Amino acid sequence: MRALLHTLWQPLLDLDAKVKALTLEIDTLAQHDPTCRRLPTVPGVGPLTATALVATIGDGRQFRRGRDLAAWLGRVPRPHSTGGKPKLLGISKRGNTYVRTLFIHGARAVLPRGAQRTDRLGPWLRGLRRHTHHKVAAVALANKLARIAWAVRVQGTPYQPQLPAA
Repeated sequence: MRALLHTLWQPLLDLDAKVKALTLEIDTLAQHDPTCRRLPTVPGVGPLTATALVATIGDGRQFRRGRDLAAWLGRVPRPHSTGGKPKLLGISKRGNTYVRTLFIHGARAVLPRGAQRTDRLGPWLRGLRRHTHHKVAAVALANKLARIAWAVRVQGTPYQPQLPAA
């Protein structure tokens, strides 16, 4: 039994070593690119998301605004109105699945402590969490983070949280 388990365990150790080597390579790439050093200033964006976003959208100027990037990623709800009553339907699942998934995971990481933030994101998240399900809040936060990341990419400045208006 030990010999059998050892033969099953060894490929897992090899795979773990490969994952560590690739992670180190991605971190090195992110440290050498100026944009990839600015993007992790956005909450929920790390080296993996930063490098994937830069590789996917390039300089980001093909999008006129952050909403266009979020729509391209499939993060914007589809509007529907009838009788003068607008309603936002579900989000599309179009666009780059990998980058969209990274933003969702980043938003899930920010969500538990995001409501305690003292910048504008904190009160917005508190209101969102009060009125919606936590999964809907994560998608809405991913939408906002994608827009912020686009602004950081296009403007060439790191993210600086703003204090809420008095």
